[in-house]
Amino acid sequence: MGSKAEWWKGAVVYQIYPRSFRDTNGDGIGDLKGIEEKLDYVAGLGADAIWLSPFYPSPNKDFGYDVSDYCGIAPEMGTMADFDRLVAETHKRGLKLIVDQVLAHTSEQHQWFQESQLSADNPKSDWYVWADAKEDGTVPNNWLSAFGGPAWSWNPIRRQYYHHKFLKSQPKLNFHNEEVVAACMDVLRFWLDRGVDGFRLDVANAYLHDATLTDNPPLPMDKRTFMDWAHAPRLQQHIHDANTPENEWAMKRVRAVMEEYDERLAFGEFSERQEMLGLYAGGLERLHTGYTFHFLEDWSFEPPVFRAYYEELLAPLADLFPCVTFSNHDIVRPVTRWGGGQGDDALAKLALTILVALKGTVLMYQGEELGLPETDLDRQYIKDPVGDLYFPWVKGRDGCRTPMPWEAKAEGAGFTSGTPWLPIPDYHKARAADAQAGDANSVLAHAKKIVALRKVHPALRLGDIRFLDTESKMLAFTREGEGETLLCVFNLGTEAASYALPEGAGEAVFDLGEAKRAGATLSLGARAGAILKA
Repeated sequence: MGSKAEWWKGAVVYQIYPRSFRDTNGDGIGDLKGIEEKLDYVAGLGADAIWLSPFYPSPNKDFGYDVSDYCGIAPEMGTMADFDRLVAETHKRGLKLIVDQVLAHTSEQHQWFQESQLSADNPKSDWYVWADAKEDGTVPNNWLSAFGGPAWSWNPIRRQYYHHKFLKSQPKLNFHNEEVVAACMDVLRFWLDRGVDGFRLDVANAYLHDATLTDNPPLPMDKRTFMDWAHAPRLQQHIHDANTPENEWAMKRVRAVMEEYDERLAFGEFSERQEMLGLYAGGLERLHTGYTFHFLEDWSFEPPVFRAYYEELLAPLADLFPCVTFSNHDIVRPVTRWGGGQGDDALAKLALTILVALKGTVLMYQGEELGLPETDLDRQYIKDPVGDLYFPWVKGRDGCRTPMPWEAKAEGAGFTSGTPWLPIPDYHKARAADAQAGDANSVLAHAKKIVALRKVHPALRLGDIRFLDTESKMLAFTREGEGETLLCVFNLGTEAASYALPEGAGEAVFDLGEAKRAGATLSLGARAGAILKA
């Protein structure tokens, strides 16, 4: 098991949200042919792999994360022939292809649930999490849905409640049933047999639940942040509906399937109890790796945030090579989280540089390489169920899912010849790929340079990381391994600052912004940085 090539370690994985990447038939929804059309663009970034968010048949209550057929292609996305061609064309360019798998739950329209709901004694009656009502008709326990309200919905046919960690249209699969596990493992094999190189596992911390349906305890008052108070489900500790120690067993089952094939990758999304990462990923039996929401939920952009991730969460996990990510399809874009407004190219460049300089497999989300900020949408355009629930105080996830701007002057920004499913703002069109392509000072050009730097310097890909003491807004760490040591220093602030270089610091291999050295003093302007030989 340990002898297989670990191509994914230190790789740059480019996440594509298919619905918003490129539409080739004018219906306003991105498709597989559109992804194929833009493969040269992705390869040109220097990415090693692409990760596709769901493209399976779905009623789109949660835009693909409510799967109604695990082994099909959504009509609006194309055909299986389109997918097979995409696999071949991806591989032809030397890229790996990773696809999302949503095995914790299905759509209510999935044939498994359609059968399960019919009775308490049919062949699939136990494929989902069913429970009787309390004597007064109320829900079985206090579990709360991540999308608001109780995590239980009544089914009048079975006269029971079914559990859903998200929307009521996303019933939870019962991983305590071996038939369910076997069926899900066959889903993985179906796509592996078609040539995919691996999977990103959605809510991988929630495959198994406490079969006794024990209430979740409250989150202690001293642990509650502004993020928790914004959303009632976060006010309880999700230790019984998810994040259970036995979930490790499910991760091992996935890894065993991956080991049936050569050089495949399975990495998981681990939210909520981030300390469970080491139980679910790392080593030769669990998932290869995974990511948490440590950076994704950070709004401070303070140096201690970066240090804490490695020294507090990852340091005890000797057999885990981590993922590092600042952005995805669920999270307010980093330029907005860390800077606000309608864009900040200096901040975008700095964030990309830090992302690539940190230890881990990089997960970069479409548009991050363009410095796209969050789109501020009016109520009439909100489609995400989270935005629908909390608008206008929280606008949901639509703002990071608006279509890619390919052409600055095209009506549909080069994304579509029709009406895009979500609007594309002018401040995104100004940062379109074609507008940046010929500009050596653009965020896009910078993204290519910094990804190329990682390929040239193996210490950035695979080396160890050690953080150095700093003051104010300065972030400093070394990357050491593969025969070289690099010193990375970044000014996260909006005021110029200086850093006393350690003895032996060598020449810079990369400068960002205003970076000047006078002897042992490195002066950095706002949002500037330098990577030096050490």
